[in-house]
Amino acid sequence: MFFIGFKGHKVQNHYGGISTIICGILLILMGLYHHFFGLFLYPYIGFTVWWIGIILSLNLIFGFIVRGELKKMEVKNQKEDNGETQATRKTSLQKFIVMMTQENPYQDNISLKMEAVRKSFHLWGILFILAYFGFFFILPLADMTNRNVIDFIKETEWLYNIIWGDIDQYPYTKKDFQAVIDITMWALVSALFFTIIPDIIRVVWGPEYSFLNFVTKPVLRNKEHNSIGPQIFLLIGVSFSYMLYIMGLVNVLVVFTGILIACFSDALAAIAGRFYGNHKVKCIGGDIKSVEGFIAGTFSAFLIGLILVGPIYALLAALIFFLLDFFPTYIADNILNPIIIVLAIHFGILLLGIPIGWH
Repeated sequence: MFFIGFKGHKVQNHYGGISTIICGILLILMGLYHHFFGLFLYPYIGFTVWWIGIILSLNLIFGFIVRGELKKMEVKNQKEDNGETQATRKTSLQKFIVMMTQENPYQDNISLKMEAVRKSFHLWGILFILAYFGFFFILPLADMTNRNVIDFIKETEWLYNIIWGDIDQYPYTKKDFQAVIDITMWALVSALFFTIIPDIIRVVWGPEYSFLNFVTKPVLRNKEHNSIGPQIFLLIGVSFSYMLYIMGLVNVLVVFTGILIACFSDALAAIAGRFYGNHKVKCIGGDIKSVEGFIAGTFSAFLIGLILVGPIYALLAALIFFLLDFFPTYIADNILNPIIIVLAIHFGILLLGIPIGWH
């Protein structure tokens, strides 16, 4: 992270560089807490190592495939330069490579369709809700995962004993809510590695080698040149906020307020601004946004807060969201929103002494 952040500074991408360095610091803090106290327990630590190995292997395989296609395309170009023409239809992978190598994949302005693709990453917030609360507060997905893992290891006890050790050491029981808390964190970390590995490859090797970039196509902005992407900023900000809950520092509803505002209000503000933003406003710092986008984002932030923590702290959350969106900062709001909103509501509770809810 620090290496990538300094690369961003070299190309004058201070926004991406500083945000990436901040993410590196947050990851160190999360790593230290995990080292001393544990974000989740064994064997999920082992599952994570295997998951990292799988994701890394798949991305390296894709990278070698791209390397092979690049060599084929170089040979073809040499033949065409020598007057040897051969009409062949480009595959989707070859079109992607051309787009990433012969055009500038980093843009100031992207299409509405690509904006929607970028903001669709925020929808994973729904999965986060379902992992912890479940459908209508019934049977969280994390609890379902725990039950299925327990059933599976009982059916394959001999294999589990070989790979992971004594089956009696599995730390959770069925209907154990600690499993919901820990497995939700494990899912966040797993999602983080799923996105961060191809993004590191994108920055270090080139955008044509990133499998995730191949799937999403050209949705990169200049702020992501020599910087990790906004989906990683969001995942790290959310994971750090959730860690504050695991540490027992903040209420879980406060955490979910900050997370949902970061996931949905920011996305709604951007999409509403692109589709309906007829009244432009110049923010402090020079960014051009729209009144409609501010209204959509701030109102949705208030509505989320109203449902989860009540009207008083909903106003505070909406105000923080507006200020982070309007005032200039060299730190991505995907990092700041889930952390600053959570901390602001928490300190508001401590100062006012008013419990969360409809009081």
